[in-house]
Amino acid sequence: MDANNDDLEIISEILNGNVDAYAKIMQKYEAKLHRYVTYLIHDQTAASDVVQETFIKIYQNLRGYNSKFKFSSWAYRIAHNEAMNAIKKLKHFSDEDIDELADYSYTSSTADKIDKELLDENVRQCISLLEPKYREIIQLIYLENMKYEDVSDILHVPTSTVGVWLSRAKSILKNLCDKKGLKR
Repeated sequence: MDANNDDLEIISEILNGNVDAYAKIMQKYEAKLHRYVTYLIHDQTAASDVVQETFIKIYQNLRGYNSKFKFSSWAYRIAHNEAMNAIKKLKHFSDEDIDELADYSYTSSTADKIDKELLDENVRQCISLLEPKYREIIQLIYLENMKYEDVSDILHVPTSTVGVWLSRAKSILKNLCDKKGLKR
């Protein structure tokens, strides 16, 4: 049985009145969502609040969940929305700041190098310097091991946009790492 079918069974239990089954969903996704949100907003306390609010919204909107989509993508989308709201409240970045990011070009050999070294600690430091939109795409693809289609569902953008954003994120990441002297 795949993860989504397992989720659908738990959701069915909840919708049929077994509210205790909701603890299974929370247990399954809490650590993942917390890691994801913390990476986006860089604040443990705020991340905990965002994850708590995410689970409240998931529960409140569970009847509106469309089972033709993966539950995990739906849950991550809610967490994404809550994290973006928290970022705006914390005034770390505005939408205009995100939209005005430069597009840097890179070579395929540089892209291959970034792919191979992405999880290196020095690169993680550079990732933390990325704007939220690009940091999020790197996290979902490389750290959460999601497919483009899942990321597309979470971010509500076409799959092709996921590829473009990932390309830009890697280019910006390369530039940041070069500036920090992290060439290998």
